[in-house]
Amino acid sequence: MKVSIAYLGPTGTNSETAAIAYASWLANHKHQEAVLRSYPGITQTLNSVVSGETNFAVVPVENSIGGSVTVVLDAFWELEKLRIVQGLTLPIAHGLLSYSASLAEIKTVYSHPQALAQCQKWLEKFLPHAKLIATSSTTEAIQFLKRDRLCAAISAPRAARLYQVPLLERDIKDRPDNHTRFWLVGLSASDGGNYLSLAFSLSKNAPGALVNALQVFAFRQLNLSKIESRPTKRSLGEYIFFIDLEGNSSDPTVKAAIAELSDCTERLKIFGNYNLLPMTE
Repeated sequence: MKVSIAYLGPTGTNSETAAIAYASWLANHKHQEAVLRSYPGITQTLNSVVSGETNFAVVPVENSIGGSVTVVLDAFWELEKLRIVQGLTLPIAHGLLSYSASLAEIKTVYSHPQALAQCQKWLEKFLPHAKLIATSSTTEAIQFLKRDRLCAAISAPRAARLYQVPLLERDIKDRPDNHTRFWLVGLSASDGGNYLSLAFSLSKNAPGALVNALQVFAFRQLNLSKIESRPTKRSLGEYIFFIDLEGNSSDPTVKAAIAELSDCTERLKIFGNYNLLPMTE
């Protein structure tokens, strides 16, 4: 049985690398052959699953340097059908691609905002006068190189080989331990998994409202590995809280916590249980 996996393209992005890893996992563990489909943006990638155009999507959700990918969190809150099926952590390298003869010639650097943020200190040190311009993906940035030999793109070293562009610097990330967590997203939640992601909003911004919600986990000694807030977009000062929990929704303790949480929140969304695949080096 063939399944389709959407990813943020074009070819050569870290999202494609993650999608290839997921395709291998599906082949080995589910005996499913995967066809990869490239999309120009993360929102389009997720919408392809909601519309039934693809079976799954691979999206980056958090980077160890740049933090959460907020467009993914917002989409999960706004789109009703999306569920997390699997997780994967990928080591990230950012190469500097350019036809320039040296760093001294480079006047402009193109890349995805996350990549620019993850290389900020290096850019300030070695290209302090270069103009930084955001693109929708790291490999989209490569299209500007042939038009202007005084510009550079930050992209995966793999992309340099794919597009046959000179690699001036192999890895310019600010920290050696740079990893991105990806989610495999579908329309059906996974039954198993040691991680559970959810989000909730509060009925009113009152003292103790958030504490009351979080105490349902603390009281039962359930570990929260992450909590982050995003604006509701309704009113200044109103937030949605995204939580990663260590546990499974079928566990009686977790069930009891979620039941109590639903009583003290305005809206509660369960995104699904999942496991993290072994890290791909």
